[in-house]
Formats: sequence, C-alpha cells, structure tokens
Amino acid sequence: MSESLKRTVLFDSYAEYGGKTIDFGGWELPVQFSSIKAEHEAVRTKAGLFDVSHMGEVLVTGEGALSYLQKMVTNDVSKLKDGQAQYTAMCYESGGTVDDLLIYKRGDNNYLLVVNASNIDKDLEWMNSHTTDDVKIEDASSSYALLALQGPIAQEVLQTLTDEPLADIKFFRFKENVDISGHQVLVSRTGYTGEDGFEIYGSPEAIVALWSVILKAGASEGVVPAGLGARDTLRFEAGLPLYGQELSKDISPLETGLGFVVKLNKEEDFFGKEVLASQKENGVPRKLVGVEMIDKGIPRTGYKVFLGEEQIGEVTTGTQSPTLKKNIGFALLNSEHTAEGTEIEVEIRAKRLKAVIIATPFYKR
Repeated sequence: MSESLKRTVLFDSYAEYGGKTIDFGGWELPVQFSSIKAEHEAVRTKAGLFDVSHMGEVLVTGEGALSYLQKMVTNDVSKLKDGQAQYTAMCYESGGTVDDLLIYKRGDNNYLLVVNASNIDKDLEWMNSHTTDDVKIEDASSSYALLALQGPIAQEVLQTLTDEPLADIKFFRFKENVDISGHQVLVSRTGYTGEDGFEIYGSPEAIVALWSVILKAGASEGVVPAGLGARDTLRFEAGLPLYGQELSKDISPLETGLGFVVKLNKEEDFFGKEVLASQKENGVPRKLVGVEMIDKGIPRTGYKVFLGEEQIGEVTTGTQSPTLKKNIGFALLNSEHTAEGTEIEVEIRAKRLKAVIIATPFYKR
C-alpha cells in the first residue's frame, strides 16, 4: 500500500483480527477480516462491527444555521427535532448530487453533518462557497471516530456495556453523552446495512477502546469485525445508494429513487430545486432499477445494458447476493425501458447476457 493513503485511528487493530486492507477513495481500509460472505451473514443473523471512522463530520452552527441548511440540502431540515437525524442530499444547480449525508440536530442552530469520506474536501468547498456571516462551518472530522454495530443482536450486545436504555433510542434518533464502558459517546440508531443497529461517534481514543470492548462483549454471541466488502453487499441488497456509483454530480437524487428526501414543497429555494421540480413534473430521464441475471454472469459496475441493439444505460453496482444467492445489480437506464419484467442484456466480457428488471430493494428485514 502506498504511504500516501490515509488511515483511521483503528488501523493498528486490523491486523490483530486478520484485516486485509485496500485503497478505498484514498483510505487504507479493511475489505474483509474473515470473508465477505461470513461477515455479511453475521450482520444479517447476529451482528458485525464496522470501522467507519473515515466518514467526515462537519459542524454547522450560528444564528443562520437552519436557513443555510435549508438552502443547501433537498430535505426539510425545519422538521427535525433535537435528537433526531435526517437523511438528505446536497445538489448542484444542475440537480446533480454533491453528496448524500446525514444531519443530526443537536439543538437550536446546532447541527452535525456526516458526509462521505471521499467527498469531505469537495463538500466543505461547496458549503464554504455559499456560507453567510451568521453561519459557522467547521470540519470536525479529526475530532471524531466512528463505529457501526449492525445486526439483529446489536442492541442486546451494546446494552451489556451501558445503563442507557437503548430501546428508547428509536430509528433515526440519537443520544449524546451516552456512557458505554466508561466512554462518553453519541449513539445513533442508524446504519447502512438494512439491519437494526447503531452508529457510535466518539473521540478517537474512545472509539479505539470501544472497538475491542464491543468485539469481546459480543464474541460469544457471534459478533464479528466486518469490512468494506460486506458493507457494500449489505447496503446493496437493502437498496441503499453509494456515492460515486448510484449518485454523482451527473445523477440526481430523483433518478436514483430518493424522491423521499427531495422536498419540493419547502418554501426555501435550494440548489437544484428548479431542475428537480421539472424532473418530478416531466419524469426523470433515467431511472435506477434492479436487474437479475438470467444467463450466467455477474453484472459489474460500468457494464453496458442493451435492449435489442440500443444501449439503454449501464450497471452501477452488481454482485452475487450472499442472501439471495442470485447475480443481481442496480442499473441506471433510460426511463422508457424500466418496467419490471422487461428482458434486457448486460454486456459481460464482450458477450451480451440475458437479464430481467426486478423490484428493489432486493432485501427487506
């Protein structure tokens, strides 16, 4: 691995658990510890612990914080109550996506934004270029590290380490200053796997300590460390987009099926509103769909999709689904050819192989 890759504070712990690292958007991160399939299975049936400390944290505070965020993102931030989280998108004027992110409301005009690791610099540049005097934007990424404990037994295992009644933290809610094994952390009932679970934000020191504490506490119950490989297959089965594949500066949130985070009826003008309103009214030019292979082959990112002789789009993500044992993918296709049941062809190694458009998400808990 090149010396220039960034590492999270947990890097030195990977080897102890057999972590194999790869370059992920400039970060040296574990793709797997045991095997992608085993880790995937653990999260679907028990629980897995992920190091997601590479994610970016941005604090937005000041008198104008709410009106600023209303202008910057597509969802309606005014609906957030203290202790609530919201998933949203940040768009360019073109309707293309700057990033998809989480907003945590910590108090009046006090928000914590969690952004994708590979987009931290770009997001900050975009946010700073539209800031006003009554808003403070602070990159707090180095103050935070982050764990995700995901799976059906996540609550049961974490509860053994805290007196905080975790059942009270409902989906897309969070609590700050939760004492877990002597460390004060923010605990959020969110995740990127399609399973129940928590994301735990804390100081780098706290997260380094909690990584081994949680793995020890859960070992007898089947909790395993999990890497990027399983994170990708899990989020993909659950129909969750990945920036750079299902979302980009050229793909709008509406094209990728995120209409629920685009609130065109909020009063504020936000970046991309006009284009997104027109897409909503006239229909999106392209649409993200699920694809299942009929012929043998795995649809991979970037593979071309055909209907007859016409190329109608391409695959954004594809794999053999560990849960469904089928070769499936997401494809971004011209909207007129996206009806479920449509037979299409995916070009795999210069051969066109039969596939069919199916419903998403592929997996629901």
